[in-house]
Amino acid sequence: MSLPEKATILIVDDDVELCLLLSLRLAANGYEATSHHTTKDALRAIGLERLDAVLLDLRLGAENGFEVLDAVRKRSPDLPVVILTAHGSVETAVEAMERGAFGFITKPFHDHDLLQKLAHAVESCRMRRELAGLRKIVGSKSEERRLLGASAAIERIRETAVRVARTNTTVLVLGESGTGKELVARSIHALSPRASGPFISVNCAALAPELLESTLFGHAKGAFTGAIAERDGLFDAANGGTLFLDEVGEASSNVQAKLLRVLEERRYTRVGSTVEREVDVRIVAATNRDLRQEIAERRFREDLFYRLHVLPIVMPPLRDRTEDILVLAEVFLERSAARHGTPVPRIGERARIALLQHSWPGNVRELANVMEAAALLHGGGEGEIEPDHLPGVGLDGVRAASVPSAQEFIPELDALFARYAGRDTQLPALREARDGFEHAYLVTVLGRCEGNVSLAATLAGRNRTDFYDLLRRHGITAADFKVKPS
Repeated sequence: MSLPEKATILIVDDDVELCLLLSLRLAANGYEATSHHTTKDALRAIGLERLDAVLLDLRLGAENGFEVLDAVRKRSPDLPVVILTAHGSVETAVEAMERGAFGFITKPFHDHDLLQKLAHAVESCRMRRELAGLRKIVGSKSEERRLLGASAAIERIRETAVRVARTNTTVLVLGESGTGKELVARSIHALSPRASGPFISVNCAALAPELLESTLFGHAKGAFTGAIAERDGLFDAANGGTLFLDEVGEASSNVQAKLLRVLEERRYTRVGSTVEREVDVRIVAATNRDLRQEIAERRFREDLFYRLHVLPIVMPPLRDRTEDILVLAEVFLERSAARHGTPVPRIGERARIALLQHSWPGNVRELANVMEAAALLHGGGEGEIEPDHLPGVGLDGVRAASVPSAQEFIPELDALFARYAGRDTQLPALREARDGFEHAYLVTVLGRCEGNVSLAATLAGRNRTDFYDLLRRHGITAADFKVKPS
């Protein structure tokens, strides 16, 4: 799983040779790695360094790794901790998960498993930082906790979230990775009568099938080797609130069957138990998979799909809501500059054009990362943000957009004047000539920008609202200029 930019991993293990080996493996796979061998050094690093994930051994000589886990959860609750230990058991794993660990890997381990777990952890960390930044900007009160954006698509999602929040309806949030699906879930919870209750989030792709089942539903004493006591699951923890099941398409068949029963009867049984338990939890699920295709390939239950699909909310990719790009870019740039203690630079025109032309395969998360890099590369000094400050988003290899020149409109103006041939004046009225030129200009710039109104308005030096007014006055529809997929 590729990452949009180099992530920093803290390794906490008293085995010096293993730390060196892990650092080399991680470096070979595009990570920055730093290691510490004691609780004291690890906690100091967590307070001073910007980290994306922690790999933590539970046995640090005479020290207990759970102390580090607890301290991380208290100081940096959005920083994911992956437990790495040779002394693992499912019982220990469940305890670690209940204390806030992101995942669990036992020694010896396969590189693939480790790298996959870290990729999920880093993605989760960056998403949570993005959500935290957005919540700081839009406020923490439920009425103000809104999705950022000026597009009609985001406004419709905001309206849907408000309506559905008042009910107890199950919600399925669909969309590509990085579009903000968890933010939708948190908005629904914050706007609902359950807002005072817990909001619990779990990434179904981050846990092994048997661990996910136990984590969600809890287990009875003796349910498996090492289960020395009865344990609550996340459904217990979320009682009276909302449980967000991210990447629900990754859940195993056993977990899917239990989820179906919860949705149908509001009842479930713990692993290893026959005693039914009632639960009052609203489920919001999310996936970037095509669940209908998963059903066709017998990887997802059709009956569960229809239970989840009561009210689907589709998060549009950023490339389909270009009018939000510059709004979000400004927000992320301001947030990054504030975090690094530098002045907020202005985004130059060429950089704005580059941002609007980029296809954003990583969606809002990619935009946040790009603006973070822009703030660092610019450094808050003189000058504007230029395309060179935007890694992976420069103008090289991208269709060059420029303001149409007056020369391009001579044929249109000649045609306009030709209509007056034979009249005494042989000239149109100034207003008619100006309107003719304006219409030709709008058609040309929209064609050049392939119907991208935000880019066209930027090139024309007008704000988007004024540009839309001009289009309406001339009876021009931007959608007519969008390139149709072949």
